[in-house]
Amino acid sequence: MDQQNSKVEIVLHINDTLDEDGRTFLTTMLEKNEAIHSAEFCPLHHHLMLVQYDRKRVNSQEILQTIRDQDLYAQLIGPI
Repeated sequence: MDQQNSKVEIVLHINDTLDEDGRTFLTTMLEKNEAIHSAEFCPLHHHLMLVQYDRKRVNSQEILQTIRDQDLYAQLIGPI
């Protein structure tokens, strides 16, 4: 399986209301993980986050736990 086939994108629902600084902090923090290719909030729905990652190196539950470790309540909606 090559790297392209190991890319997965998930949608997370962040229940907490984050301002722009909070959203920037969270996406930057996630992207420091080399297994995460991108993390971004939907422009019109700031409670939805898209995370693209390498499933060989990290899994969705680990990403979810990383967010919860920031004292945020989040739910995994599923893959895209």
